[in-house]
This record gives sequence, structure tokens and C-alpha cells, in this order.
Amino acid sequence: MDLKEIIQYVKTHPSGMVKIAYSDTDGVLRGKYIATEKFLSLVEKDSHFCDVIFGWDMADAAYNNVKFTGWHTGYPDAATRIDFNTFRKIPWEDGLPFFLGEMSVGEKNAAAVCPRQLLKRILAEATELGFTPYAAQEFEWFNFAETPRSAAEKQYKNLVPLTPGMFGYSILRASLKNDYFTDLFELLKKFDVPLEGIHTETGPGTYEAAILYAPILEAGDRAILFKTAVKEIAYRHGIMATFMAKISENLPGCGGHIHQSLWDKASKKNLFHDAEDPEKISECMKQYIAGQLFCLPDILPLYAPTVNSYKRLVEGGWAPTTLSWGFDNRTVALRVLNDSEHSTRLETRVVGADTNPYLAMAAALSSGLYGIKNRLELQQAPTIGNGYRNSSNDHLPRTLDEATQKMKHSAVARSLFSENFIDHFVSTREWEWNQHLKAVTDWEYRRYFEII
Repeated sequence: MDLKEIIQYVKTHPSGMVKIAYSDTDGVLRGKYIATEKFLSLVEKDSHFCDVIFGWDMADAAYNNVKFTGWHTGYPDAATRIDFNTFRKIPWEDGLPFFLGEMSVGEKNAAAVCPRQLLKRILAEATELGFTPYAAQEFEWFNFAETPRSAAEKQYKNLVPLTPGMFGYSILRASLKNDYFTDLFELLKKFDVPLEGIHTETGPGTYEAAILYAPILEAGDRAILFKTAVKEIAYRHGIMATFMAKISENLPGCGGHIHQSLWDKASKKNLFHDAEDPEKISECMKQYIAGQLFCLPDILPLYAPTVNSYKRLVEGGWAPTTLSWGFDNRTVALRVLNDSEHSTRLETRVVGADTNPYLAMAAALSSGLYGIKNRLELQQAPTIGNGYRNSSNDHLPRTLDEATQKMKHSAVARSLFSENFIDHFVSTREWEWNQHLKAVTDWEYRRYFEII
């Protein structure tokens, strides 16, 4: 639909409302419903939204360590704009008009810390270099036969999984709650978040879905909308969906792997493929991989943003622990898929389901471009077999604190992103770590209560 058709749809929708959302730092969509008349007044001008979405954490606790906004600024409104290219109809809300917004351009205002604006800035750099980046994110997540109230009343303990047992790729389990399973596939397609596939994963009540490949900004939009849409669709079935990276020490974690490739300006030629190369991958792709390997330790919090993220990055947990790459190898950080010219791509497997898709895609693209711009050689040999046993590769940082401090003092990270963004993002991760240090966990009770 063109802009004229979109406006006509909004005008005639019987609800008299429009839904608008913005991504905060953690990848949580914050937004509101506005009257049709108010929306129409914003078609040709900027709007405003409270900048507190970059001044508090996912639990609405105000940061006390960020410069961008806070009590010291009075939490003013920031200039925002609606991206009309993101128009969608919400099928589970009777086709309600929906749009994504972003903070307006300007390094000294909220645009500097806006996740969607960060991805757009990296995309512009790629475009200037002659590339058209494509990407897709796939997610694993757990589903529980609970409501927000019942889960809170149980203090998130002894929750009932949607289906029992470990049963990955199960046709049987997919039929057990088939109305929910089918709704996910069909409603997401109607919401313009099309899936390539969906299946059960190993773990009680666990699903995995792969979102259809798209130009990288659209891929980011689809990924962030996917997470919220899944939760909303789950609500309709009396289900709670969680994208925590690790819900139990005894169960696999949840990945949010990003598949990516670079194409020419016309999107006709996959620049990662080289028919003359023995492995069918181009020098461009090798430099891209080398860039990601070089930068990954310095930008890991963009892929693993929470304390919980690092519980997933453990040996034998279907997530990488080393700075490694390989061909079709699920034990490494970077998995190369080179089946054909069209499908040759890189899968960055370190990414967790708990990530902000805009930030994770910006990290993957910017670090890959770093390798291309600096003509880095892919000197590391591909890992064959068990990547956890390959001691020749460095290990990734093991905690959010370790990773954040490395990022904070990294010249590489600051060369990839703006100083304002790094300072703000690092401060939010330091806050997250410090909040965790205050908590007394169940593990501490089990270990110390009687014995110590």
C-alpha cells in the first residue's frame, strides 16, 4: 500500500485508533494507542514521545548512571517520527493500524541511543560501500500454560510447560496445542512477519521459528515485532511465552541466531558466493567473517545483553563458548552455510533470544563491514568437529560484567558505533549487572541455608 492508501485505511478503520511502538534499549516495544485524528496530524511532521524509554530498565526502574536522560533532565519528550514503511494491520485486533516509530535524526538527541536509528546508520554505511545487506533472525522460546497473574503468584517457580518432555522436531507435540501453533504461523503471516518454518525444539513446551529473509532493516522490524506478537498471540490461548536465554540449568538455552549475507546494489548477486573458490565462499565473505571474529569479544553485550545471557553460553548447551567458525557446524560462534549461490550466508550463533534485534543486527553488520574495510585475512582455520574442544580459539567473556567492561574500554567498539551510543549502552549494562548483585538467588538458599 502506498501512503495515500495507508491514510485511507486509517481514516476508515472503525476503531478510530492507531497503535504506535518504539524500541527501548532492551528491545522491549513501548508505545500507545492514539486517535485517528491525532495520527493524521503527524503524517507530515515529527511527533514526540517521552525519552524515559531510554532512561529506565525493562522493569521501569530509573537508571541512576546514564547521561542521556534522568531526574537531572526532567525526562522531557524527544522528537520522534513514524516510519510509514512499517505499516501493518494487527489481525488479532481486528486489523488495527500499526506503525513503528523511531527517534529523530541528530547525534546529540535521542537518535544517538535509538536502536532502530543505530541499525539505519550501519545500513547507510553498507549502502555507501555498494552492499545490500539481507538478514533473518530465528528464535527459540519456551511456552507455559500460565498467565501473567498465575506466574507472578507462583513467583515464577514450578510453572506448567505447554507440553511435557524433551521432544525436538516433534510432529506429535506440534499437534497437542495445534490451535496455538497454527495461529502463530497464520497470524504472523497476516501481520507481515512471515515465517519460513516453525517446529518444536528440545525442551518442554519449546518452539523454534525462522523468520523469512529480508533487507536488514525490515529483518530487524520483523524480529522485534515477532517477539511481541508471539507473546500477544500466546495470551489469547492462555499461554505465556518467554524469550529468556536460559530458564533452567538442566535445559538448553534459547538462541536468536542471525543469518546474513551481502548482495550487490540491485540485490541480484550474492556477494558471499564465489563459484571459483574451493569452498564456494568469496573473499568478501572471508573478510566479513574475519571482522566478526575480531570484533566479537569487544561487542558481546549487544549479542548477550543480560546477566542470564551468559548462563546460555556454556559448553554443551547448543551455544558457542569460543571465538570460532566452521562450515555447517553448530558448536561454533559463526556457522557458514554454502549450499548454493542463492543461500550462501553466515549464521551468527552467539546471539541469544533475549537480544534487541536492532542492536544485534547492527553489531553483526558493522563488525563484518569492519573486516571488509580493513581487508582482514581469515587466518583462523575452520573448526571441524566439536568446537568446545578446540583450545586454539580464545574463549568469549563469561559474564555480563566482564563483557561490558571490555566493551567500555574498547577502541574497536567505539570505532564501530558512536561515543554517545557506547557510553549510554555500557551504562545500562553496568546498571543491569549491579541490580543482579543485590539479589539473593534460589541457588544461594539451596547451597548455604542449612550447611554454612
